[in-house]
Formats: sequence, C-alpha cells, structure tokens
Amino acid sequence: MTELTITKGEHTRQAIVEAAHQLFIAQGYHGTSMRQIARQAGIALGGVYNHFPSKEAIFRAVFFAYHPYRDVLPALEAARGESIEDLLHDAADHMLAAIDKRPHFLNLLFIEIVEFKNIHTQELFTALLPRGMRILEQVKNAPDKLRAIPEPMLIRTFIGLFFSYYLTELIFSRIAPPAFSENAMHYFVDIYLHGILETCLPQSS
Repeated sequence: MTELTITKGEHTRQAIVEAAHQLFIAQGYHGTSMRQIARQAGIALGGVYNHFPSKEAIFRAVFFAYHPYRDVLPALEAARGESIEDLLHDAADHMLAAIDKRPHFLNLLFIEIVEFKNIHTQELFTALLPRGMRILEQVKNAPDKLRAIPEPMLIRTFIGLFFSYYLTELIFSRIAPPAFSENAMHYFVDIYLHGILETCLPQSS
C-alpha cells in the first residue's frame, strides 16, 4: 500500500512538473497560474498544493528537471582526446548533442535570470562544482601544458564559450548566410584555444 501511494504521488508530481514546463515555455512564468497548471496536469487545484506550496516551488522543480546538466556532465565525462585540443573539440561536440535534447531550456534560463536572479542556478552550481572540478582534472592530465590560469576561470570560460556559440546560433542561424554556421563550433573552440591573431614565430638567424 505504501509503495502504491508513493508511486501514485510521484506520478502526480511528475504530471505537475511536465504541465508547468509546457505552460512556462508557451506563455511565460507570470502568464501561468496555478489553476492553469492544475488543469493542464488533469488534477484538482488542491492536488497541486499537496505537492508544491507555491508556483516558485514548481518552477524550481521544472528548472532542475529540465536543466541540461543531466546530459551535459556525462557528455563531458565521456569526452576523449590525445591532446587538450582534441579533448575540447570532442567535449564541445558532446555538449551540443546533449543540449539538443533540451531545446527549450533557454526559455527557462531567461525566466530564471529575470524573475529569480539566478537563485536556483546558484544552488545547482554549488552542488555540481565538485563534479566539474573532477572533469577539469581530465583536461589537466592531458600531455599539453596549460597556462597558469585559475581552475574556476577555466571552467567559466569554457561554459562561456559554449553559451556564446549557442546564443549566436539561436539568434542568427536562420537569417545569416550558411558560412555563419558552417563548422561554427570548431572555430569557437579553435579561437578559444589560440585566439584570432596569427602567431608570428621569430625567424632563426
């Protein structure tokens, strides 16, 4: 009986989260009411409050459930390469494949930034940072020599690389010429590693 009750409760909770996700994406956070979430989930309004005390609590559950870290972190851990360059190219490809599974996440992220000032992102970041540092160790163990850059900044700049690619792809890919997107991630990683200036090696005397 207890197992059945827990299973039914979890099923109802999941229905609420899925319904809220659909509504938040379609009409935004403020445009969505608890009553609409209940109707979308096919349950009574009181049933929603049995699982979540507020709409903010529902958004937190949605944000965590649909955050791409569930796919991105395993993808990064699976990245391989004999050099840091090969490793980062492989990691970037894995990240793109992972984020494609959650195409509406940026909608949730904008709600998180505007409405909640990143409080849920901070909570998630604190929980996931140790795992991110372990992934960084894989980079540090590559044969190439890294510059003396603080480890947290290496993580931040790589995340920044990914988001700058993803945002510009989302905004411009449909209106820009094909060259704007062709092998784009390859160039993003290449510029991340080597910059945009051609290195002028000193001529031997």
